[in-house]
This record gives sequence, C-alpha cells and structure tokens, in this order.
Amino acid sequence: MSIWSRITEAISALTSGEGLSAVFEKLRSPPERSVAFAIAVIALGAKMAKADGQVTRDEVTAFREVFQIAAQDEAGAARVFNLARQDVAGFEDYATRIHAMFADEEKTLTDLMEGLFHIAMADGFYHPNENAFLERVADIFNLSNQQFRALRMRFVPASRSDPYSVLGVDPAQSLDDIRRVWRQLVRENHPDAMMARGVPAEAVQLAEKRMRDINRAWDEIQKEAA
Repeated sequence: MSIWSRITEAISALTSGEGLSAVFEKLRSPPERSVAFAIAVIALGAKMAKADGQVTRDEVTAFREVFQIAAQDEAGAARVFNLARQDVAGFEDYATRIHAMFADEEKTLTDLMEGLFHIAMADGFYHPNENAFLERVADIFNLSNQQFRALRMRFVPASRSDPYSVLGVDPAQSLDDIRRVWRQLVRENHPDAMMARGVPAEAVQLAEKRMRDINRAWDEIQKEAA
C-alpha cells in the first residue's frame, strides 16, 4: 500500500467535526509516523502558502520538491493541502501537535523543516512572510537559531553560504574534528537512516539534497585548509 493510500485512510478515519490537525493524535506509533510526517509537511506547507499570499501556487509542483508523487496520487496530496488550508486551526496548533509527536526526535523535526524550505523555494522566491512562518515553526520545534540559519543558508540563494554553519562546526576546530563531524553527518543522513526515524521513502529526495550540501561544505573547508 502506498503512503498516499495510507494518508487517505488516516483522513477518512477522522470523525465529523474533526479538523485535519486531529490526525496527529491518531498516528503516534512508529508504523504510522511516516504517514504523519507526510501529512505534516503538506499541511504546514498549505498554511505557509496562505502566509505568503500565494494560495493559487501549484501545490503538487511544490510538493514534488519533497515527495515522489505518482500521477494517480496527486488528487490525494491535493486533498490534504486543501483540508489544511480550510482548517480553522492555525499553523501553530499544527506545529505544536507535530512537535509533541516527534519531541524526542530532533532530527526528524529538522527533516520536516527541510521539506518546508523545499516548498517555500519551489516558486524561486523566499517571501518575508515565509521566513517569519518558518522561524516560528522552528521555535515551536525547539530548534536553535543556529540550526535555523544553517537551514536557510542551504536553501535560500540570497543567504550567505557558510560551510562551517552547514556542518554545525566552529572554524576554530581542527580539520580532523571537522572530518569526524562530516562523517557522522553522512551516516545520519543516509536515506536508510532517515526512513528509520520516520521519513517516508517517497521523500528520499530530502536526503539527496542534504548529502550534496554536506559534501560540498566539507569540500570547501578542505580547500580552505589546503
């Protein structure tokens, strides 16, 4: 069964009067966490689309920046988007429920933030309201300012690229120490490791971009040290 079929089942299980945000209370066990992750990215992406005023943006195209969506599954993805957009619950309620689900898995929350950055940049423009939205979500997720800036540097072309921030290291650290951090990041961000912590297989594109960024940062640091 595809993740989109499982998402449809999860939404269908909502009782009359329940908003989409209630779905996160029903998807707490590990097998369903990948479903929760996908719904979270799409739902927060829908709220973010309202934040920048671009509610007519092609959401399926934006979600393809994160997920592999087959043609037959596009309607299901669009349905989640529209339910979230129409839900009276605000994005802070969504983010709070999602944080409660993944509170002990900071890396999964970072994965989710990356998905939102992908969607934010799908139209090639980083709107100030999107920045405010993502800053607030990161705050609810208890991610540090440093973590947020590192994400923004990787995704927003106008942000200054700092390879040390991408790896989360201090320029004063030795090259050997930085190499150890780089190797650890490579292990942690392998697609298998991401799926083990709840990222659906359909979103492995997140890992591919992150690995490119990690390796590019390491290459830049090595060249600087040579």
